[in-house]
Amino acid sequence: MKKIWFILFLLPINLVAQFSKPYPLPAVENVLKKSGRNRAELETAIEYFKKQRDPLKIKAIEFLISNMDIHYSEDYFWADSTGKRLDYNEMDYSDFASAVEVFNTIKSKVGKVQPIAFKYQDIDTIKASYLIENVENAFGTWKQPGLPDLSFEDFCEYVLPYRVSTEPLQNWREIYSKRFSWMRDSSKMETMTELLADVATDLKTWFINTWDIESRQEPLPRLGALQLLARKKGDCDDIGGLQVFTLRSQGYPASVENVPYWATTTGRHFFNSTLDENMKLLPFDISTADIKINTLSREPSKVVRLTYSKQPGTLAAQVPSEKIPPGFLRMQNYKDMTAQYWKTNTLKAKVFGRKDKPTVAFACVFNGFGWKPTWWGNVRGDSVDFNNMCQGAVFLPMYYINDRLIPAAYPIISGYEGTRELKPDTLHKQSITIKQQEKYLMFRPGKKYKLYYWDNGWKNCGEEIARENSTELVFVSAPPNALYLLIPEYSQRKERPFSISKDGERQWW
Repeated sequence: MKKIWFILFLLPINLVAQFSKPYPLPAVENVLKKSGRNRAELETAIEYFKKQRDPLKIKAIEFLISNMDIHYSEDYFWADSTGKRLDYNEMDYSDFASAVEVFNTIKSKVGKVQPIAFKYQDIDTIKASYLIENVENAFGTWKQPGLPDLSFEDFCEYVLPYRVSTEPLQNWREIYSKRFSWMRDSSKMETMTELLADVATDLKTWFINTWDIESRQEPLPRLGALQLLARKKGDCDDIGGLQVFTLRSQGYPASVENVPYWATTTGRHFFNSTLDENMKLLPFDISTADIKINTLSREPSKVVRLTYSKQPGTLAAQVPSEKIPPGFLRMQNYKDMTAQYWKTNTLKAKVFGRKDKPTVAFACVFNGFGWKPTWWGNVRGDSVDFNNMCQGAVFLPMYYINDRLIPAAYPIISGYEGTRELKPDTLHKQSITIKQQEKYLMFRPGKKYKLYYWDNGWKNCGEEIARENSTELVFVSAPPNALYLLIPEYSQRKERPFSISKDGERQWW
């Protein structure tokens, strides 16, 4: 009897061990190990395609799973005043107006409600059926007549992925495939630019661009694919995602290009890219009149392309995230595309000496009235190099220490005719004249204006009051070769820094 019980006890363990044996591809096995209880779902998807004996579909599911551990969704739910989750989901209703009506009814009964933000990892929650359907539908669009002749690698990166960013996961492919099926007929008679113009025309009939009109109050950074169709409105981020879902559903390669921060103004930007009929890069912004982007409107701090796969050249692939400032630099799935859109320089900066000098420095731009990290470089000895930095901007090298950005060097001008360090000469003060300039700086009589210069922080170097009919202000104690900032008493924190050349010419940054 003891022997029989021993055999019965071992049998299920052996079966489990056989099903969960290490996967031969290390990148896939690494993710499977992390997936815990959800490993069976991922393995089921792999086995499904292995049974089909289609080597490309096997490679496709391996591509998705091997890069899945960096992906997650940012979502939220509604709760009452005690934190108890309400039985409500906007996607349960036929249209957004109905969802809002039901939500208002719930609020009238429950009283105060609150949104609760949460995240969930793909490897913990994604189902085999979702992956299988995604792969099958994506392959169904590949190699169709009239579509770009994509390599398998480009197909995996720009058609196959089931997500764009951190949006809530929703089963979108089949719905989008039917909703935008008209594109397949149009593509047989049009260039890609003409087809995108048709997409823009269609978009205007049902989708509202909410940029600078309204902002979402709930903690939902990105709308899910089906939420975009249901709400019929969204900002630049959402429109970028919408175009990726739309094009990929028809077999076109598509990606989101991101300007994390403008280098010479406040804000950021999202647009898209695809390939034209000649397999050349075609950047476009569906929300603008021209659609096709021939050049950006101003200097970008960087242009990065969001990818699904991990990119070994990212900083987050090399150092722990806590050593990186919050933002896109903590991601592992982006490519630097700046040189495709703007003239660039390599910036070399001499860094300040300190005992706890980090091995990485960050190139920051002045955006939103503060310095924002936009790229990085390895510190070697007493210097750091920043590659592919846009021309026509000024950058401040900074360290990230104890969750704070700290100046690492003096500002550097990345000019169209060279680079220059802005190290203020505090020993030889000079008088500088600041003239008003249409659209940039117009003086208001009786108002105070303070001039600051950068020296490891903004230092005050004078205050003047604009006189009646005055078109210029004179500050008698300003250090040469500095980065300046003129702030009026009525400031809305939109002022731009500037420098003044030896011949007195002012340059806004």
